[in-house]
Parts: sequence; C-alpha cells; structure tokens
Amino acid sequence: MDKTYLIKQLKELSDRFHLGIPEAAIEKAISFSRFKVYSKGEMIGRSGDNAETAGIVLSGVIRSYYVDKDGSDITQYFAPEGSWCIDSGMVGFDEMQANWEALEDTTVMLFDVKDMKNLILGDEWLKNIWIMSLEGGMRYKIYRENGFLVETATERYIAFRKRNPELAERVPLRYIATYLGITPESLSRIRSAMRE
Repeated sequence: MDKTYLIKQLKELSDRFHLGIPEAAIEKAISFSRFKVYSKGEMIGRSGDNAETAGIVLSGVIRSYYVDKDGSDITQYFAPEGSWCIDSGMVGFDEMQANWEALEDTTVMLFDVKDMKNLILGDEWLKNIWIMSLEGGMRYKIYRENGFLVETATERYIAFRKRNPELAERVPLRYIATYLGITPESLSRIRSAMRE
C-alpha cells in the first residue's frame, strides 16, 4: 500500500477521534506495520492464538466473539474503523482471548505488540492517548456490565443503537442479538414492537 495514502488515512482517523497524533508517530507506526485486507467472513484471529500481534481497523468492521460450551457464539465487541482489534497482547495477555472475524471486507494495520508499546511508552503524547484508550475501554466494559445488570433487552438494544448508530445498520442482526444476550427472534420482536 502507498505510504502517503496510509499516512492520510491514519491522520483522518486521528482527526475523526480528536486524537491529534503527530504525523511523525504515524510514520513510525507505519514503518513497523504491515497491512492486510481480510474478506468478509474471514477469521483474523482465534482464541488461544499467540497475542504478539495486534491491529487497528482502517476500513470495515470486525467482530470479536466467544464460543460457549454448547458451540454457540456470543459477540463481545464490534470493531469499526479506528478501533483496536486482535488486541489481547496490548493489555498483557500472551494468548488471544476471543475470536475475531471480518464482517465486511476489512483493511487492518497489523503490528508487533512490543513495537507498538515501545512507540507509545516512548512518547508522552502517545502515552496520554493510550491512557484515554484504556479509559474508553473501561467505560465500554462498565456500560456493558450495567446493561446486563439493570436494563431490559429492549433498553440494551436502544442503548446500542444510540451509542453505535452506524453499526446498527452495518452489522447483521444475529450478531447484534448475541451481543445483547438475546436470540435473533427476540430481537425481531423488539424491533417490531418499536415500529408500532
């Protein structure tokens, strides 16, 4: 991929999320990264895989999910443009904690976790952005946990649509249902009731 195009794309993501990542840091990250396009339905990582590589979604949507004892998959997270993916190693795990699947044709910037952490920890600005990212992850976990503890399935669906309006249109309903902890049939009933 063309380096100028990649710098432009990463700069646009930085601006979109108000991160202000310096172009020099973007260039450095590109220098130790590789870029791969995954086809819709392609697996990007599996639970138990080595977690020495992580990524950032440049285009498309990826789903993180677990498989329960009955063989059913349960969506943990959706990663659209600008999101971390296959990132277990970035938070200290040696192995992937979930499965990762492209829900659309998806371009990912892949990098060695050690290289990215060295870049982040060697720069105060990037360190602050990393802290903001970790705080965002904690907020996400708290919202998600609170939803399961105190909200009905309908309230969880409304909150999902409010926080992720673009994903509600791009992600198949069966995956949104598993994310919400309900069956696709229940989600269909909720959606029908909301239209009435």
